[in-house]
Amino acid sequence: MADDAVHELTAPYALDALDPSEARAYERHLAHCERCQRDLATLAAGAVALAFAAPEADPPAELRGRILVAARAERPNVAPLRPRLSLRSNAARIVAVAATAAAVGLGVWNVVLHDRLSSSHQALRSVAVHGAAGSVLLGGRNEGTLVLTGLATPPAGKTYEAWVIDRGKAKPAGLFGGGKTVVVHLQREVPHGAIVGVTVERAGGAPQPTSAPFITSAKV
Repeated sequence: MADDAVHELTAPYALDALDPSEARAYERHLAHCERCQRDLATLAAGAVALAFAAPEADPPAELRGRILVAARAERPNVAPLRPRLSLRSNAARIVAVAATAAAVGLGVWNVVLHDRLSSSHQALRSVAVHGAAGSVLLGGRNEGTLVLTGLATPPAGKTYEAWVIDRGKAKPAGLFGGGKTVVVHLQREVPHGAIVGVTVERAGGAPQPTSAPFITSAKV
């Protein structure tokens, strides 16, 4: 697989959308690619934001039954032992040991990666918004991501503009449109006690809100 093609797997990997063989190939590449490690850490926060954006849903009643049926259908991972080791089985054992060592190496990397992602996720918290479905996701360094769902397209010649409002002063934090799921990485820090607001502005945005925000968050 070409390097450019592997880099493009970062987003689907963050969303757990790769099949097992693609995921294994990507993880081998990820172990030594600093670019993908940085991109994955960034995209992981977006993946968590999407999870916060999804409405709660009760699992279907038949889900438990399907899980149990699938579990019973799994082939036991047991192989009979041979009483003697031939030259061929010796070679096979050597290959198996090498494969185990490689698997352990990948496993260690997987643990390190998950520890990094878990550390970043632990710093995240969600703040509710009013006026639309969604939330503001906050990171450990006053970084904010606005996540909205079911937001209508703004009128022609208009755009949505996000604001960080701190002690009565509004600072522009990004322009965006509507959509089924909208994820806006705010371009301003969101200090403690501030709120995030959204207004409708002319295309290109405005230096200050021209109307009261129709979407506002609780204080962070």
